[in-house]
Amino acid sequence: MSPKTRPDTGGGGRTHEFFTPGRIALLVLGVLGLIFIFENTRQVKIRLLIPEVTMPLWLALAAVAVIGGLCGAYLFRRR
Repeated sequence: MSPKTRPDTGGGGRTHEFFTPGRIALLVLGVLGLIFIFENTRQVKIRLLIPEVTMPLWLALAAVAVIGGLCGAYLFRRR
């Protein structure tokens, strides 16, 4: 057997590769972010350049989180 080949691990190796420390940290931050968003449910006034709208705070936070996630995905996507 050459040094570059590994014996078959029986499929257990793929779960180890999936749960990297970075992915676990991202998952924890995502869960904490969702808890924060859905704990803030009161109505707030938000100014969108000129108009002022009243909406639930959780919806505004979720919209900003989605926009931030899309910007991050665009900037750091793998080529």
